[in-house]
Amino acid sequence: MTAMAPGAVIVARGRCEASDLLVSADDALASLQRACGGEIPGTIAVPALLELTRKAWRHRIRLAQSVHARDADNAIAAWVEVTPDDEGCALALSNWRVSPLADGDATGSVADDIAIATQIADLHVRLDARQGVLAVGLASPAAEALAEDLRGGFGRPWTDFVTLPGASHQPLHWRLLDGAMVEREGLPGRWQARIVPTPGERETAGFDLYLVPAGISELPPGERDDEAPEPSDALDGILGRDLAPALRQPINRIIANAETIRTRLAGPLADEYAGYAADIAEAGRHLLDLVEDLADLEAIEAADFAPAPDRIDLADAARRAAGILSVRAQDRGILVEVQEANTTVAAIGEWRRVLQVLLNLLGNALRYAPAHSTVRLDVASEGDRATVTIADDGAGLTPEQQAKVFDKFERLGRSGDGGSGLGLYISRRLARAMGGELSVASPPGEGARFTLELPVG
Repeated sequence: MTAMAPGAVIVARGRCEASDLLVSADDALASLQRACGGEIPGTIAVPALLELTRKAWRHRIRLAQSVHARDADNAIAAWVEVTPDDEGCALALSNWRVSPLADGDATGSVADDIAIATQIADLHVRLDARQGVLAVGLASPAAEALAEDLRGGFGRPWTDFVTLPGASHQPLHWRLLDGAMVEREGLPGRWQARIVPTPGERETAGFDLYLVPAGISELPPGERDDEAPEPSDALDGILGRDLAPALRQPINRIIANAETIRTRLAGPLADEYAGYAADIAEAGRHLLDLVEDLADLEAIEAADFAPAPDRIDLADAARRAAGILSVRAQDRGILVEVQEANTTVAAIGEWRRVLQVLLNLLGNALRYAPAHSTVRLDVASEGDRATVTIADDGAGLTPEQQAKVFDKFERLGRSGDGGSGLGLYISRRLARAMGGELSVASPPGEGARFTLELPVG
């Protein structure tokens, strides 16, 4: 079920055979396809659009959401509606926005986190510049009642329809709402709000709102094991339950104020002070990442931590991780090789946690591999184990480094990269909690090879 704002003007149409082969496209869509390295006819080259059409085709339902992409010089956003039929999918794009890329655009872990949110969100809402509701796309039955209310309230602020625990006044700056906990009367559980500005002039641009389940995993319908036990609360400790939520709002306020200064929204400012503000905002984001890492650490070390044993396609998870980090790879001229779309490898593991591990491994490979090299993701199944190996052409690890690379807070002597030294430790703990393993091999002169093993599905 989807809804589009009244009066939306279609700026481009396209047609796919089955779920992913783009066979025709108007000029705007065709240009974006080619800018992202694709052809016509050819597999859709925009990762977010590819994911949306596959989901619509798989479940034979019409879906709509904002799709974000990037060519060499511009950030691009459009509202895309995908309508499946017996032979493929019709694409309709409206609200097309193009803006030049600028220093300070979301990169690294911030962009990765937003990309994950689009994969697991229960609800996606398109907002105007005042955070009023423009369009609603339902991603999960868990949020259906809220989606219906939002559809009846076009133009009203989305915060009118939910409760924000701890919020003392309204309205709030979008940066203070990004990451906030959201509740809905009559519904169990909570969501976390992720808010992404869309490109455009400040007076006319809007936002994409994603409501992500707080402390649970979520898969597209039909991919979750109905017999699986409910996972434990991932934020059930002192840090996750009390301290992390208390820290997020002041840190987000620091980031919001620093970004307001950096972008000169509050008035003219000398370049050196704008640079100081950018440093403050970046330090705030690093601190926020550290808080999230520590909350994850507390969760996985809890005695009752138990990831949900979902049935997943490990090859699809590898492709999604590659798509999420495609911009980072392009920035360094690195080619990411991954299996073709028709490859499937069944495995058992919690979807969100598997994607978290793969993003950590691939992110590390892209960070330390030489520019203009190749990173390979090889997925295989043998006996009772399904594996995905991330291999790079970097300097690799010495035997001494391999022995301690998974230790807590271990950074192998690196400094200044903003890392916490927890990523690989958390990833191995997650792998083992899902009945698998995470290992490393680094033959001399052949880079590093990290392998995630999971039980076969």
